Amino acid sequence: MGKKATTVKEQIDILKERGMNFDCGIDKAEEMLLDIGYYRLGFYWYPFEIDKEHNFKEGTIFSNVINLYYLDVDLRNVLLKYLKRIEVNFRTKIIYYTCNKYIEDPIWYSNPKIMAYWFITKLDVNLYTDKFKEENKQIKLHHVNNRNDIYAPTWKTFEFLTFGAIVTIFNALKNEELKKEISKLYGLNNLNTFINFVHTIKFIRNICAHAGVLFDLNFPQGIYKIPRVKFNNNNNQSLDAGIKTMSFILKNISEDRNSDMNTEIDDLFKEHTNNEILKEIIINKIGYNI
Repeated sequence: MGKKATTVKEQIDILKERGMNFDCGIDKAEEMLLDIGYYRLGFYWYPFEIDKEHNFKEGTIFSNVINLYYLDVDLRNVLLKYLKRIEVNFRTKIIYYTCNKYIEDPIWYSNPKIMAYWFITKLDVNLYTDKFKEENKQIKLHHVNNRNDIYAPTWKTFEFLTFGAIVTIFNALKNEELKKEISKLYGLNNLNTFINFVHTIKFIRNICAHAGVLFDLNFPQGIYKIPRVKFNNNNNQSLDAGIKTMSFILKNISEDRNSDMNTEIDDLFKEHTNNEILKEIIINKIGYNI
């Protein structure tokens, strides 16, 4: 599409010229374009393009684009449910173990003896901002009732932080032994592997939370390989590898929830096995063995 806005009728004409077959009918196609948007759907017809002019391979049908879009939406919704479980557990573990380690300092996250210099110098800019204090009711109330406090205690503050902020705080902890103690709770003795897994999960979580595109997700740096996690085709960069990383961490939180997640994902993918186009994407793009 060019730099000027186009109507849905013009968008359909463009797609027709490139070889798209509107098997669902023009009226339905217009409805979907107005519902989802031309630009967003472009991520889902991209696998069907054959050249830089965005022409489609012969036989490309609009319903497959829509089916791929909804597969992606459904997968995000499944993953988000279990990502939240991991997020809450990780936050709780950091609060519990670190607060008990530094029991005399309820705001240890502001202590330069405990936290890295790069974190401390940006604490009031990146995390504990005036906006943060104003928007979170319990934090605001704490400062109303404790006007001399610069920060609220860890167990209050951390409940209102994003998963990304929690991961940053973990990285900024100076006490390597404490970080190793926490990583062992998730079945990993190697701290670097645990950090790699956590960053992988954070990456997936951010995409899911912001309605990003999942099916062709790739981890350029790769996920660390360990004997207990078998990546399909030894591919440690695919979405499936990321899901297996999630599964490993989730299993160390709750075997039942891990089983539930894998069952839901398997059932979702199996719903599309009768569609050879989507089946090929699930196997070759996502990396999942049906």
